[in-house]
Amino acid sequence: MKVLLINGSARRNGNTFVALCEIAKTLEKEGVESEIVQIGARAVRGCIACAKCKANQNNRCIFDDDICNQISAKMKDCDALVVGSPVYYGQPNGSVLSLVQRMFFSAGEYFVGKPAAAVAICRRGGATAAFQTLNMPFMMMNMPVITSQYWNIAYGREEGEAALDTEGMQTMRTLARNMAFVLKGIKDQPKPQTEAWQPMHFIR
Repeated sequence: MKVLLINGSARRNGNTFVALCEIAKTLEKEGVESEIVQIGARAVRGCIACAKCKANQNNRCIFDDDICNQISAKMKDCDALVVGSPVYYGQPNGSVLSLVQRMFFSAGEYFVGKPAAAVAICRRGGATAAFQTLNMPFMMMNMPVITSQYWNIAYGREEGEAALDTEGMQTMRTLARNMAFVLKGIKDQPKPQTEAWQPMHFIR
């Protein structure tokens, strides 16, 4: 079993990384492998809804000049996903939102049905709104959302300060244990049957 953790911060060793490391360490203790990947400081394109990925049927976004396809490919061999982001103006980092939207649209089959969790890191406020935004795509992909003892939030401003948020770090460890519990429970179990999508538009 392996969990992919996405660090949605441009700061390699910032507070988002601190939170994800706490999750990764706890997963390891639970016998679950993990990998942390960082989106980095380079630009991540937004989806332009060209649907070329659907036409090509290769689980790859047509834009191949950023990290989107690389991270999607990693998810093919992973059993669960954690997306962490700093909070900017009450929202997740725009780059991580672009990444998630493009990955789910172009390589959705690598994500469908796999447990997922979001983590939001902030200095003071806006974390709950960012946390909710990060969770919404999981629900559209039939991904069971992993909870903790509180919303998956930690606080810190300067690099490394999140480690001082004792409740936040405990929340990350509880999240990791819950993730391991779910993964072990569904291992080797068939996925639930799905119905054919019945899209309905409200304009007639």
